[in-house]
Amino acid sequence: MNLSQKIKTITPSYTIGISTKVKALKSEGKSIIDLSIGEPDFFTPEKAKLEGIDAIARNESKYDMVPGLMALRKAIVQKLKTENNVSYDVADIVVSSGAKHAITNTLLATLDPGDEVIVPKPYWTSYPEMIKLCGGVPVLVDTQIENQFKLTIDELKSAITPKTKMLLINNPSNPTGAVYTMAELEPLVNLCIEKELFILADEIYERICYTDTFTSIPTLSPEAKAITILVNGLSKSVAMTGWRIGYTASSPEIAKAISTIQGHLVSHPSIVSQWAGAVALTDCLDDMSAMVSEYKLRRDLLVERLQKIKNVTFIQPDGAFYLFIDLSYFKDKFEAERSVSLKIGDDLLLQYNLAVVPGIAFGNDHCIRLSYATELSLVQEGLNRIETYLNQL
Repeated sequence: MNLSQKIKTITPSYTIGISTKVKALKSEGKSIIDLSIGEPDFFTPEKAKLEGIDAIARNESKYDMVPGLMALRKAIVQKLKTENNVSYDVADIVVSSGAKHAITNTLLATLDPGDEVIVPKPYWTSYPEMIKLCGGVPVLVDTQIENQFKLTIDELKSAITPKTKMLLINNPSNPTGAVYTMAELEPLVNLCIEKELFILADEIYERICYTDTFTSIPTLSPEAKAITILVNGLSKSVAMTGWRIGYTASSPEIAKAISTIQGHLVSHPSIVSQWAGAVALTDCLDDMSAMVSEYKLRRDLLVERLQKIKNVTFIQPDGAFYLFIDLSYFKDKFEAERSVSLKIGDDLLLQYNLAVVPGIAFGNDHCIRLSYATELSLVQEGLNRIETYLNQL
């Protein structure tokens, strides 16, 4: 019995592979500092948890509308208007089972077999595989560290072909933490408008932003809003990863298509999670701000520490909670290796009990990614171990 040809094109998850190794080492009694996981080390705010409990007590356990609870969609509309200065109707919002699901719905709704999706490198590890699973062709575009790994207009122009259907932008970026400014976004968006391309704007980290302003792509112009499918969710901003609440905001036509797809595949996310999510958006702003303040404090201290490590390059992350460290200086030490970043990752794990994500998972084999969504002292010790390892090279 043969599996589908589609599954044969999919690359296994590097992060799951790392997690498996970490669990195996821990089962042997080893103490591992795990900086590979992109998950907030905070707990869901109390008010959101209590609303979830109350929803269970109220017997909120029946089917509801496919695009999401009215209370939650109204809260999302208000959030987008208040925080991001962009107006949507409730009918433009579709609530899904996490941002991953929202992205998959979007790709299913917009791609025909063979359509190309431009994805700047480095990228979040699942983007290419999601595109392939939905029948599209990922076009992976190199970006430069001197531009903070942000896509430029010339790089975008060179990647567009007659088969291009969409540009996917993750802002703030996982893995780099880079944040696009309005001036950087405008030419990219205007070219997409000119070429009649969709923009999938994954802004799941938009609230974890350390700059004075954040530019959400749909705010740039009515034309930009018309071609953009905005993806966001509650996993990162409110530490609700396991509750699985993401959403899209888009034109009525696209929202209807996404809702139709979701209705056949999963109906809707957990009703209890949706009630908790509505309260998270309306009553937990102080909790979110406290989380961001802590992330920024960690970022500042860790950047100061990184600057003292010789022969490493990095960009200062302006958002999210990752450090993306370029180790190109040491690449000649690993000429015989199939993958530089995999070798470095294995060495750090097996010799120094430190788990990081190899850059090859993000399309850049000379880097490694560390998450600082964990106790500051552990990340600082992780950097100490990286410095020790590099010095012995």
